[in-house]
Amino acid sequence: MCGIVGIIGVEPVAERLVEALRRLEYRGYDSAGIATLSQAGLDRRRAEGKLSNLAKRLDESPLGGVIGIGHTRWATHGGATEGNAHPHTTPKVAVVHNGIIENFHDLLADLARDGYKPASQTDTESVALWVTREIDRGATPQEAVANTLPRLKGTFGLVFLFTGHDDLLIAARQGSPLAIGHGEKEMYLGSDAFALAPFTNRITYLEEGDWAVLTPGKVVIRDFDGNPVERQTQISSASAALADKGNHRHFMAKEIYEQPETISHTLAHYVDLAAEQVSLREKLPFDFAKLSRLTITACGTAYYAGLVAKYWFERYARLAVDIDVASEFRYREPPLPENGLMLVISQSGETADTLAALRYAAKEGQHIAALVNVQESTIAREADVVFPTLCGPEIGVASTKAFTAQLTALASLAIAAGQARGVLEPSEAHALVRALIELPSAVSEALRSEGAIEEISRGLSRASDVLYLGRGQMFPLALEGALKLKEISYIHAEGYAAGELKHGPIALVNEDMPVVVVAPSDELIEKTLSNMHEVAARGGKIILITDDEGAVQAGDGITDILLMPKAHPFVAPILSAIPVQLLAYHTAVFMGTDVDQPRNLAKSVTVE
Repeated sequence: MCGIVGIIGVEPVAERLVEALRRLEYRGYDSAGIATLSQAGLDRRRAEGKLSNLAKRLDESPLGGVIGIGHTRWATHGGATEGNAHPHTTPKVAVVHNGIIENFHDLLADLARDGYKPASQTDTESVALWVTREIDRGATPQEAVANTLPRLKGTFGLVFLFTGHDDLLIAARQGSPLAIGHGEKEMYLGSDAFALAPFTNRITYLEEGDWAVLTPGKVVIRDFDGNPVERQTQISSASAALADKGNHRHFMAKEIYEQPETISHTLAHYVDLAAEQVSLREKLPFDFAKLSRLTITACGTAYYAGLVAKYWFERYARLAVDIDVASEFRYREPPLPENGLMLVISQSGETADTLAALRYAAKEGQHIAALVNVQESTIAREADVVFPTLCGPEIGVASTKAFTAQLTALASLAIAAGQARGVLEPSEAHALVRALIELPSAVSEALRSEGAIEEISRGLSRASDVLYLGRGQMFPLALEGALKLKEISYIHAEGYAAGELKHGPIALVNEDMPVVVVAPSDELIEKTLSNMHEVAARGGKIILITDDEGAVQAGDGITDILLMPKAHPFVAPILSAIPVQLLAYHTAVFMGTDVDQPRNLAKSVTVE
């Protein structure tokens, strides 16, 4: 979750850019830099490590100019070096970028034919070079960006600064948030309103697919298709605290929409995106190849992430997995095998039952690994190795971005285990990694279905009971969908394995009960759809979550279909989390409940 700032000012901007970047330190970073435009031309300062290193560099070699951009980088493509730090510049343009450009290899290959070569290992430089070539061919900055954006595949928050244009910034958003700040005589850009709080509280949020041209006192915004659009300017409360809802009604909605970015951030820790291979940074106190068994324990949504991981580890690494909710595991006193690994999953790292399970396993001689979002937590401190999820603070009690970050990390670990155990051939591992790399853009596309999901949720809000069905690795998503609905809308819901339908739950089906079926097209879809048609035959109202291929196979008799992008079956559970989250969210909004702080629930359960 890199940080972006930009200022079109009337006073020197270098110090203010660094000040704004400091407010984005919570997002995590390993290098930083700024670029400004002055009478001396386009120039930049970058530094590896903390912002104090960048500040020292600026003290030694100041930058003038009243327009500039800045960035805190979390390394994705290329190591955490000064050479890979943003902004990336050419003689014509400077650019900062959050996200992942999936097709940067193809872009660079095309550019190389015209003699444009990168100086770094990053995906971002392909964007700077492409825009530069457009300008060299006679395009204006606006035309150059307009011609470039359709070429980019992936996720991005981009801000451009152009040589010879000391009154112009151009920004674009696809999967990474950007906020525009309005001053009296100045204009600002930031990854969130918190970065801009010292300068202004008048904020306009770009929507998905928007790109904006900023000049002093003015902004022109165009949508994905290039049409001029108006976006609301609002008063932000971000100056009061770190936690700000942005342009969303609830923190939960904001956190759902942060997932293309948070998944990218997590992915960058576990995958060498340039080489397209898993590359664990952690020094493992065990050898995946020699493990006798993997035991997973967690609570709530984290437990469902572990259930998905069970499918992954057993299928792709042939590693036997035992999993239980921590509150049960800690009292079962199960025998644990020699050279076994205990993996505990917790967003907060303070969950009491999970911590107790960790301590039991440690006494039984297990290797202990912790998958947590808070690396200073008790669980993290007591584990032998910590696998971070890196999704940033999650304010909403109902977990959303933490869940998909957990799944992203677990998917990466399953690939690493499969390779270590000799189960995955290099080509197979590459296909799985490629599916992960393409996931953030697929999540961005899935979020565009919100309007259809909201309409379906209106009907769902009138139900008293809801059934969720899934098969294989979609079964945990059925459980998670039911949990989300219960948590925030207070509607009774149950998740079942689709194959269990005739073993009891089908007795509940009637014309008043919605049945949500999570069934992307995979090797199990025919069996899942067969179960679904048994529901339809009894008058059940079916909400099918699938892709285009699955919709064709499903045929008639379905009340509603929510179409998701086609994705590799490996990442389908992560992608399917988006519609089940949005269904629960909008249903709760229609119900008028307290979405972010549902009754009787706490964000971190630190007691039994």
